[in-house]
Amino acid sequence: MNPEWEVVIGLEIHTQLATKTKIFCGCPAGAPEGKSVADLGPNANTCPVCTGQPGALPVLNRQVVEYAMKAGLALDCEIRRENVFSRKNYFYPDLPKGYQISQFDLPICEKGHVDIEYKFGGKEHTKRIGVTRIHMEEDAGKNLHMDEFSLVNLNRACVPLIEIVSEPDMRSAEEAGAYMRTVHAIVTAIGVTDGNMQEGNFRCDANVSVMPKGSTKFGTRAEIKNVNSFRFVEKAIEFEVDRQIALIQSGGRVVQETRLWDSAKGQTFSMRSKEEAHDYRYFPEPDLIPVHVDEKWLEKVKASMPELPTQKKARYVTEFGLSGYDAGVLTSSSSLAIFFEETLSLLGGAAKGLAKSVSNHVAGEISRLLNEEMIDITAAKLSPRHLAEIVKLQAGNSISSTNAKTVIGLVWKNGGVVEKIIETEGLAQVSDTGALEKAVEGVIAANPGQVAEYRAGKDKLLGFFVGQSMKASGGKANPTLLQEIVKKKLSS
Repeated sequence: MNPEWEVVIGLEIHTQLATKTKIFCGCPAGAPEGKSVADLGPNANTCPVCTGQPGALPVLNRQVVEYAMKAGLALDCEIRRENVFSRKNYFYPDLPKGYQISQFDLPICEKGHVDIEYKFGGKEHTKRIGVTRIHMEEDAGKNLHMDEFSLVNLNRACVPLIEIVSEPDMRSAEEAGAYMRTVHAIVTAIGVTDGNMQEGNFRCDANVSVMPKGSTKFGTRAEIKNVNSFRFVEKAIEFEVDRQIALIQSGGRVVQETRLWDSAKGQTFSMRSKEEAHDYRYFPEPDLIPVHVDEKWLEKVKASMPELPTQKKARYVTEFGLSGYDAGVLTSSSSLAIFFEETLSLLGGAAKGLAKSVSNHVAGEISRLLNEEMIDITAAKLSPRHLAEIVKLQAGNSISSTNAKTVIGLVWKNGGVVEKIIETEGLAQVSDTGALEKAVEGVIAANPGQVAEYRAGKDKLLGFFVGQSMKASGGKANPTLLQEIVKKKLSS
């Protein structure tokens, strides 16, 4: 980051709500269970309402309102007791009515915040990011551009969204990434969305500008549209910051525009100019009455709120003695937290004592594999039952910590039965005292000079003998038992 410049970032996060039907009609909001959105035929989930046919009237989906309230409560927002839908007027082929039903000056949620934690420069940082508003709206369809014409698929038209608009409080790509991850963890934990980023169910627009260090006047911002990856939002912001600084330093000026992120080229490119602000001609939607949230309804929604990631993290630290970092990794996604807790439940009465071992594997090797393959834990071949068996065998000294990691990798790749994998691959840990004593005696006999030095007071050579003895056992020795035997033999 250039020390002479300050970055200003705000994110608009679009979250598809996990309702069965669309926001203003009875069409399915997604694919049937067991299928993906890609399996749907073009315009399969459509009706006169979501295709904008004359005379078709919208009817508000009550669950959309409840999900929006839950998101607002989770992000510490004020819930507006009377909120209003508006028409946002603009023309684009994937918007069949010629306007989008959204919320403008009277949204359902306002004035919230999100507390983020992230590591940067080897240090842990915390910061509070303001949430300006959360509003409900319908999604548009999707254009497919061919060489000489375009096709329009309206399956997404009228799918329910909430837009979570932050204050321009972020000052680095790392903060923006941490904010997006935190919001994702919250909205998936409370069950209002599945958060599937590959299908566009959680995506953001990043507003980025730069200004000289110490300035109080924000620079001209560019909006990077529809970024659906935590890693890509950080990379897009980093590129955009460097682009804007280089442009200003070369004598040019930043223009207000919409840009797209090209992940293959690692750069943003101009989509359309926004030099003149769009006049969307917002006005209250005449076909929908204002939404009135009374005290009884609000209390019902509050009572349905599950444990939030921040609450779960604090519980993991208190109940299981985990570090704040490990607890943060486990609660970074609801599916990872569920995997952790299901593993503990399979360990029964031993769960509390083995929670740290489970956490180490989930926050370590398993998270590494998830990041490498960019999948959710629910898509992995490794199950909580697999991990529970591995942790029990490790605790009983049947396998070493190193071989436990190896078994995780093998199950991850091929599935299978843990004990059979250990037997087939020869990964069982040797705790046979007689066999280990024989291996240690052989090492001592082969290294008389080092033995003499150790007995003369060079204690650091203990590691040498343990390492050589472990090598002699083929890496299968119980390390604790092996060290005890080495010490005993060297002292005799």
